[in-house]
Amino acid sequence: MSVVLDTPVAVRRTAMDLLARREHGRVELTRKLRQRGATDELIELALDRLAEEGLLSEARYLESFIRYRSNAGYGPARIREELGQRGLNRGDVDQALRDCGVNWAERLQDAWQRKYAGQRPHDPRSRAQQTRFLAYRGFPMDMIGRLLSGRDLDDY
Repeated sequence: MSVVLDTPVAVRRTAMDLLARREHGRVELTRKLRQRGATDELIELALDRLAEEGLLSEARYLESFIRYRSNAGYGPARIREELGQRGLNRGDVDQALRDCGVNWAERLQDAWQRKYAGQRPHDPRSRAQQTRFLAYRGFPMDMIGRLLSGRDLDDY
């Protein structure tokens, strides 16, 4: 059964249903409502009202997304890229990453520990493999280098 999104009430209800499941950014919510057949005018009207009421918040979405992805073992560069792909402002994303309170050195250590069980690389090939994995996860190269060479990460 498909819901027809041809009234402001229907668009608002659908948007609230989506927001009840998890936080969404404005761009993501617009895309989902458009896919369900809502017009741009009705979408803008509904989302503006939800934002005024505090039900749609980019800041909450950023915080939630950063927490979720960092807990999954991803670093700031990867998270920044994913949020950029979701249409969020780069400045807002950078600010949220600074303010999130995530200990990136600890997250790096956890991701490395889970994948490699704390086994430092014993040759250039394994060092390159571990470096690629952690860089793909979005951690800064200087932190990766310090971790893999056994130096202290407390500076971060």
